[in-house]
Amino acid sequence: MKITALIEDELIQDVIEISGAKNITEALRIALRDYLSRKKLRELSDQVVAEPLEFTYGADKLRDINRQ
Repeated sequence: MKITALIEDELIQDVIEISGAKNITEALRIALRDYLSRKKLRELSDQVVAEPLEFTYGADKLRDINRQ
């Protein structure tokens, strides 16, 4: 998709430098993918906090199951 966006030059330069991208397009792809990954991880983390995982087996029981 082709887009036009007004973004400060300094911000673009920082993203290019930090990401190691070769051009603006690659830098924005890296930055957007990173943003989405962090956002999804944060949402998953919030879900675990709201509804913690429950483990019904201990280490010994899991070892026994794995050996079968």
